[in-house]
Amino acid sequence: MSTLSQNINSDVHEEHEHHEENWVTKYLFTTDHKMIGKQFLITGLVWALIGGALSLIFRLQLGFPDMNLDWLRPILGEWITDSGKIDPNFYLALVTMHGTIMVFFVLTAGLSGTFSNFLIPLQIGARDMASGFMNALSYWLFFISSVIMLSSLFIETGPAAGGWVVYPPLSALPQAVPGSQLGMTLWLIAMVFFIASTLIGGINYIATIINMRTKGLSFNKLPLTIWAFFLTAIIGLLSFPVLFAAALLLVFDRSFGTSFYLSEIYIGGEALPNVGGSAVLYQHLFWFLGHPEVYIVLLPALGITSEIIATNARKPIFGYKAMIGSMLGITVLSFVVWAHHMFVSGMNPFLGSIFMFLTLIIAVPSAIKVFNYLTTLWKGNLQFTTAMLFSIGLVSFFISGGLTGIFLGNAALDIQLHDTYFVVAHFHLVMGSASFFGMMAGIYHWFPKMYGRMMDEKLGYLHFWLTFVGVYLVFFPMHYIGIAGFPRRYYSFTNFDAFSSFTDLNTFISIAAILTMSAQFIFVFNFFYSMYRGRKAPLNPWKSTTLEWTTPRVPGHGNWPGKVPVVYRWPYDYSKPGAEDDFIPQTVPYSETKSSNLPHENELIELEEEINREDEKVTEPQN
Repeated sequence: MSTLSQNINSDVHEEHEHHEENWVTKYLFTTDHKMIGKQFLITGLVWALIGGALSLIFRLQLGFPDMNLDWLRPILGEWITDSGKIDPNFYLALVTMHGTIMVFFVLTAGLSGTFSNFLIPLQIGARDMASGFMNALSYWLFFISSVIMLSSLFIETGPAAGGWVVYPPLSALPQAVPGSQLGMTLWLIAMVFFIASTLIGGINYIATIINMRTKGLSFNKLPLTIWAFFLTAIIGLLSFPVLFAAALLLVFDRSFGTSFYLSEIYIGGEALPNVGGSAVLYQHLFWFLGHPEVYIVLLPALGITSEIIATNARKPIFGYKAMIGSMLGITVLSFVVWAHHMFVSGMNPFLGSIFMFLTLIIAVPSAIKVFNYLTTLWKGNLQFTTAMLFSIGLVSFFISGGLTGIFLGNAALDIQLHDTYFVVAHFHLVMGSASFFGMMAGIYHWFPKMYGRMMDEKLGYLHFWLTFVGVYLVFFPMHYIGIAGFPRRYYSFTNFDAFSSFTDLNTFISIAAILTMSAQFIFVFNFFYSMYRGRKAPLNPWKSTTLEWTTPRVPGHGNWPGKVPVVYRWPYDYSKPGAEDDFIPQTVPYSETKSSNLPHENELIELEEEINREDEKVTEPQN
């Protein structure tokens, strides 16, 4: 979009900025990007509690195999057997729904949907998203998907039960297990709505960042958060259609007698007519989305962490261009490593060696990001806010979980470790816990801008330490039992003498999981209490440099009451030599901070004058 059209767009918004809205148009069917971001956030938090509760149910089964669970019968009904145990079919459904909810509904929609919506217009100086209608439609498709997925928990045959990856033939044959029936159909329908939501949102994010940046905000002045959201949207736009194709072919196999994934299947001694299909085809299609999905979840959290660490270290982010380059490298490489999830599928060893090589290469841009985080922290004037603690926690998980990825990237080792708890520990640390900590860091950091109030820092510290320690107590022991061969997804291990020695460790993990989940209610209380009763926030509580802190305390629809600010600087001018304050907002012209200690001063002031001359030309009366 040209500078002139940006100004015209700003004027149009200013004319309508103060129109009256009723409760429905303001909170439900809103087109304000900030309110839509809050809708994604609240929905994502509800799903996080549901997904966490499901994990506790199957952890009870694993940690206390002799416990009578009749007390859960009022909640789970017939899914508790007469002997007081979880029904084996329902156990697999619990694992399936937990994975689906946490990966897609919490860490994709809840994290990326929240902060992409909330921050993109605020940090690039736009009045709103490129299309407010598409933005609202994105949320409501996600909400419909949520309702459909949630309803599958209450049907007689139970929710989908094929693992969160829903591999055929289990997912392709309705007669296979109860969870392959209506629950699987609802899972597929819900995912179609979810994919549509993600694609519409991604198109909007990309169009907004490319076309609606304020004057002076070139790509090399964008905050790393915006770079992360931009690249995440591109990954989603290219990969989610492949999952849609995989789901569509699965629907054909389930309902129309095709054989894309089925061949020579016997059920109860009876041969099915399906021939010519391959279940491995589904794996290729799923993981072509599945591995980019890891970075759809991670990149927004890494971008948020970059912003928070630089702000609270009171230092410029180390290696700004290297950080952008590493995210670009991750974006490209994420599309060419999918088959490392399939080392155990019987693939050609030569092909396996290629994917092993590519998998190890992707560790390089990830290591660059870690190095840049650590060097930004090094000798910084660290401010240990709750958001900063969660950001450092993310870096810790990214390092410890990433190191185990080197083991699993080796095909020979992965064949031994793939179906064990070693993999569970790896992806829960490097993807699940790291991304969750990024989400929490973002909530604590931008809560003042969302609601105009501050969250309680003492409760935040308590929430962080209980969660940080709890996550390591849950997942670190899983590496040990995984190396020892302890299998994942097993309903019961007590019948295997080889695993009886791990009973106490499994009990320990389950207790740690219960305590960690309980700590999240500290956050829930802090979040909702602070929303209404928290201390009123200053305009710029963290003394940040980015544009969102130049808006009113609680921005209205349109974000800035007057003209949209002009950008002169990059977003990380902290502790600048010769400057009076330890931060200089992006909107401060270089001429106002002139100092002999500032490098390339004359060139920057000339650039500023050129921007001002262009502004004068644009604002002249047009014919």
